[in-house]
Amino acid sequence: MLQLNYIRENRDTVIERLAVKHFKEIGLVDEIISLDEDRRKIQAESDALSAEANAAAKQIGDLMRQGKKEEAEAVKSQSSGYKEQVKQLLDKLGAIEIELNDKIVQLPNLPHQSVPAGVSADDNEVVLTNGEIPVLSEDALPHWELLSKYDIVDLELGVKVAGAGFPIYKGKGAKLQRALINFFLDQAAEQGYEEVQVPILVNEDSAFATGQLPDKEGQMYYVNNDNLYLIPTAEVPVTNIYRDVIVKEAQFPIKHCAYTPCFRREAGSYGAHVRGLNRLHQFDKVEAVQLVHPEKSYEVLEEMSHYVQSLLQKLELPYRVLRLCGGDMSFTSALTYDMEVYSSAQKRWLEVSSVSNFETYQSNRLKVRFKNADGKMQLAHTLNGSALALPRIVAAILENNQTDKGVRIPAVLVPYTKFEYID
Repeated sequence: MLQLNYIRENRDTVIERLAVKHFKEIGLVDEIISLDEDRRKIQAESDALSAEANAAAKQIGDLMRQGKKEEAEAVKSQSSGYKEQVKQLLDKLGAIEIELNDKIVQLPNLPHQSVPAGVSADDNEVVLTNGEIPVLSEDALPHWELLSKYDIVDLELGVKVAGAGFPIYKGKGAKLQRALINFFLDQAAEQGYEEVQVPILVNEDSAFATGQLPDKEGQMYYVNNDNLYLIPTAEVPVTNIYRDVIVKEAQFPIKHCAYTPCFRREAGSYGAHVRGLNRLHQFDKVEAVQLVHPEKSYEVLEEMSHYVQSLLQKLELPYRVLRLCGGDMSFTSALTYDMEVYSSAQKRWLEVSSVSNFETYQSNRLKVRFKNADGKMQLAHTLNGSALALPRIVAAILENNQTDKGVRIPAVLVPYTKFEYID
């Protein structure tokens, strides 16, 4: 959530940056500023009237102690309406504050100055490309056929049990999942991330605090009877650990990682690009989350990007890094890097991670603050990144490493899988 004082003091900048995200409801900015002016005016009236009421009450007390009862009664009669007037002003103030908050949460985060002003994924900036793209034989198979050939993931059985997008992993497929999860968690621990195990259901306050509500309710599974949401990413429960917390500046950077299953409705998803493991309703992911000093957040963003890249390098996967344009960014992000691996049988790039800096957008909702060196309360910056999401990693490993002997397991995973080939 954008900070109200920033919107008020930087109207033109806010409008300019929102345009980079192609935000359509630009008029909200002036509506918010107008409501804020009304709010401040009413607050000033209320404060002045309360001061008058307090002064009158003191005067009445002084007169009564001096035995000047008639004069005290006159002052009391004159000030009798103060209490009701203050109540009316406070009621009006409360209504304006609700309306003001409802409008502010409709504004997305402002994009960083380096964000390209594009409209769609086609306008994202390729920052770098790494690794050799494998050249496969003519009879190479896409991963969904390899899943069936080696009987490691049963998509149809998942449909029977739950529905499309809920695969059942079997045998070496299940072991590969476990191997990747443990590998990613071990790598995160080596980078100083403290592992946490968190709920996969969150309440409305948690979903609001990290920006899933009111923006992404259509993408989340909702447990109606309990008013809870299945998490779309571990970012939500992990970041909410610090909701309404005042942390110490010396604690920065605060680094957590978590493995969870993730749930996304992906309504309206269909076609060749969602076949197999390309897009699922339930999938496994290890998430990295950091809370940092505002002065360090963009340095940390680069560090997180390099860390995720190191995982892809160790998995021997060709990848590229994209800086997302304004039109392709999330509602809450100020700057996002996407990491994509190349899927050689599908002959296309697959997104496997997004690493984002949210600046104060989430922390303003979370109210996660710290006292700076001057003793002033300040909002922390929050960042997170997939490190990594499994389905498309598995798809790329299967397709890129298929051989006559079977699918070769990347060397770094063999100590975890205890086998070198899926055959």
